[in-house]
Amino acid sequence: MQIPLDQFEQVIDEKILQRGLTYFKKGLVHELEEVSPNTYEAIVEGTEDYTVRLTVENNVVTDYNCDCPYDLGPVCKHVAAVIFSLQEEDLGLTKKTANSKKSTGSGTKKSKSVATQIDELMDKASVEELKELIRTEAKKNAMFRNHVLSSLEHYNENISKDLYQKQLKAMIRSATDRYGFIDWNKARALGKAVYELLDSAKKQINRGSYQNAVWICFAVMEELIVAINDADDSNGDIGECIDEAFNLLDEMATTCDATAIRRQIFDFCLHEFRRGVFDGWGWHNSLLTIAAGLAVTDDDFDRVMALAEKKQQSEYQNEELQLIKYDLLLKRKGETIADQFLEQNMDNPKFRRMAIEKALDQKDYAKAVRLAQDGVQADMKDKPGLAKEWYDWLLKIAQAQNDTPKIIEYARRLLIDNFRNEQDYYQILKEHVKPEEWEAFVDGIVSEIKAKRRWYDTGLVGTIYIREEKWDKLWEMVKENPTLSTIEQYESHLSKHYADEIVDLYASRILDYLERNMGRDHYQTACRYIRRMIKLGGKAKANNLIAQLRTLYAKRPALMEELDRV
Repeated sequence: MQIPLDQFEQVIDEKILQRGLTYFKKGLVHELEEVSPNTYEAIVEGTEDYTVRLTVENNVVTDYNCDCPYDLGPVCKHVAAVIFSLQEEDLGLTKKTANSKKSTGSGTKKSKSVATQIDELMDKASVEELKELIRTEAKKNAMFRNHVLSSLEHYNENISKDLYQKQLKAMIRSATDRYGFIDWNKARALGKAVYELLDSAKKQINRGSYQNAVWICFAVMEELIVAINDADDSNGDIGECIDEAFNLLDEMATTCDATAIRRQIFDFCLHEFRRGVFDGWGWHNSLLTIAAGLAVTDDDFDRVMALAEKKQQSEYQNEELQLIKYDLLLKRKGETIADQFLEQNMDNPKFRRMAIEKALDQKDYAKAVRLAQDGVQADMKDKPGLAKEWYDWLLKIAQAQNDTPKIIEYARRLLIDNFRNEQDYYQILKEHVKPEEWEAFVDGIVSEIKAKRRWYDTGLVGTIYIREEKWDKLWEMVKENPTLSTIEQYESHLSKHYADEIVDLYASRILDYLERNMGRDHYQTACRYIRRMIKLGGKAKANNLIAQLRTLYAKRPALMEELDRV
């Protein structure tokens, strides 16, 4: 989550903000320093001392980390406290002088940054002193040791995949608790450490040292696929590392000319596919995709094809395997054989799309229409969303033929079905329906949509009224479904003509809302709508409503506090 510094109070949870502000005001943020350009680090004192690191670019916190165990949300109170420290002057905040065992530090603007201090010390220290410092720290700190090994690996002539696996096992072990689980916070730290190793692989690729990069990718894929099964990777840190390893492997499979490297990747991918450790994840079939791209000999093709024949757990995975087989046939047997396979497996929607596109390119409209219509018939019952896509293809075919009646037929159907915005169906209809018939045509569409009585139809009808600028009908629609969210959704379109009426409707709905809901979150929601009443010019009515709420709910102190803030 990115956090704009000038709007952080709107982004971070209110309870976390309050706790962070308390920590800041008590002077519990220490040693706030700019450790490198745009990167800040601080110690936050609490029951334990926690280190917070923030990256700030263009007045936005783009990355942040705290080594506390908090895992109930994206931002902890310690991160919030440091943000308050960064914004201390802009917000005009004051804090107590900390009476603790720590030195508060002089802040980022009044002292040299840590990076500057380190540069100055590095210039003064001898090479032997620096070497000894690295040796000593590497012995004590496993993360630091692994970082040194990965950063300087190109000097190691005896490097192997085993070395990288040992590094990764150490990283995983340090992130794992005594029950064998990696919590959310540790998963994030693990992901950052592994990404440094993968960044080293990128540098190896740029230098043309593919062997080390291949071993890094192999090790990351093998070790992390095991670790992710016992981790809270809800932030995606571990998964992103596996993704990156696959991307780098695919890049090398495409760009590396060395036969030995290509063979290693090919054999690894087939071996891991057979092992099935990635089965159930999206990466499983990616192994076969990479291998298929590396297949050279008849034996290679036969090995990949044999694995692609094996049925997968999901329909989607099987469709992916069919695409791999198609690409193999196209590469080895030619277009005719590949197209025959495609025609025999038209239940795969990817193949049907390919076939329709090819028919359109060749201006074989009859074939394109047949393929799309067959798709409608095949998928209407069990996959109605896919059937709508085939209707969209029928519309595209009609557009290619300038067939106005068919264009109107399909665009009307797709608009009423509220199909995803592949095209602007409303505008297509407006361009093809005769102007003198347009108003009656739109009324017919609205009537049919309303007759279906689907939950999402209000939004569709509202969109039509807005584009037709039928504000009276839009207002009637809002009054028929006067939820607070609906009023807010159309407020900007209606306020010019119905500001007073909207204020009254807000007041009525707020009373109803608070009759049915309790709790600070709901009170904040209600007060947000009271502020909207004021912005619409209804300050007097908003004050009357506040007075009424104070009388009705005098025993709800949290509501009284929120009303005070209006």
